[in-house]
Amino acid sequence: MGTTGVRVSALSLGALMFGPVGNDDVDECTRMTNEALDAGINLIDTADVYSGGRSEEFVGKAIAGRRDEVIVATKLHNPMGSGVNDRGTSRLWINRAVEGSLRRLDTDRIDLYQLHRHDPDTDLEETLSALTDLVRQGKVRYVGCSTFPAPLLVESQWVSERRGLERFVCEQPPYSIFARHAELDVLPVLQRFGVGALVWGPLAGGWLAGRYRRGQEMDPRSRAARDVLPFYRARLDQTIPANQRKLDLVERLIDLANEAGVSLTHLALGFALAHPAVTSAVVGPRTPEQLRELLDGADVRLDTSTLDAIDRLVSPGTVVNEADRGWEPPWMRPDARRR
Repeated sequence: MGTTGVRVSALSLGALMFGPVGNDDVDECTRMTNEALDAGINLIDTADVYSGGRSEEFVGKAIAGRRDEVIVATKLHNPMGSGVNDRGTSRLWINRAVEGSLRRLDTDRIDLYQLHRHDPDTDLEETLSALTDLVRQGKVRYVGCSTFPAPLLVESQWVSERRGLERFVCEQPPYSIFARHAELDVLPVLQRFGVGALVWGPLAGGWLAGRYRRGQEMDPRSRAARDVLPFYRARLDQTIPANQRKLDLVERLIDLANEAGVSLTHLALGFALAHPAVTSAVVGPRTPEQLRELLDGADVRLDTSTLDAIDRLVSPGTVVNEADRGWEPPWMRPDARRR
């Protein structure tokens, strides 16, 4: 995990689907977690906002009795209440948010505490200072961020060094065959500063698991059919031209996976893990069957010819659908561009 000396499994267990949004059976989620740990996964990633805190509660129950085997990672930033200060990365909210996460996770420390997104209203020094205090108090071991653009990653390293504050040891960028923009600058910056990359969305929300195929009826259990997360709508709506292109690419990638002797899912995982900057790929199964399929792909390594063939389908550094970037720069919103 960067230069921390902490060893992380090639796949990390994402708990986005733990709770009402995905799987509301706490006993089944516990069994899935134990199966993942038994298979060698040692990092579980969740967030306070997942299912309104229920995901953290599920994770806390799942790791009871095995706490020291697990690197527990969670995040803060998104709204957790109706108050104007129930969100963001201010010192005020960080100090409240960490206590809520510790309580829901039923633990005395968080191994990796991450900013879910950049907060343009809060100075990075303010945020890093508050996070540093949490590390010194023993409530947090390491700090990280998610979906930060390259300039802010560089700025954060500069602030940490200049002010003597804890630095981000991990970044969670979106990264998949369909979302390769991180290759352009984020992943090189992480390599330059010795920061780990826990990439999210390696299956592109189910596209690269073959969940959505041209001419096939959509599985009613899929994310697109359930439409439970507004964040996914633009990424999954098949009427959008960019997603129409995904349908075409899926068919060509399935052919490529067959030539390589792997499934489409394993092709996608192998691609994400092939980049030298990537520490671990975060996968978020909803069912035990999905988990087992993913676990079988942890050791897949793609040869150069297969990776070159993927490059010909989706050029390095590009993104098929702009919504897959996972973050819109606030300076590109219409009100910020009007003079």
